[in-house]
Amino acid sequence: MYFLDGCPSDLQPVMTIIGWVVFLIQLGIPIILIVLGMLDLGKAVISSKEDEIKKAKKSLGNRAIYAIAVFLVVWVVRLVMGWLPDLFNSDDVSEENTRAWESCWTCISKRGKCTYSD
Repeated sequence: MYFLDGCPSDLQPVMTIIGWVVFLIQLGIPIILIVLGMLDLGKAVISSKEDEIKKAKKSLGNRAIYAIAVFLVVWVVRLVMGWLPDLFNSDDVSEENTRAWESCWTCISKRGKCTYSD
């Protein structure tokens, strides 16, 4: 199972890119959602129409919930990926390989700021 054979050095650029993409999704999307909600609410307040303000408040609330959900989805994926080495304690996958894979996932989480094994 190549997937659990650790983290070879030839995959370092890919793992670094994956780490940055996950980081940007976890932080970028929630920030964008909240800023857009605040802009909508600001426009509604400036227009001074009560029904638009109510709609903008509801929209801001929904976007805040979505932002929290995106942040938590990435966190849950990281949590599950941390549990995977413990779930694969079987005869076909050695303990050494599962720990190597776990260290590889940790490197992804750190966006490539660690060493890789060959």
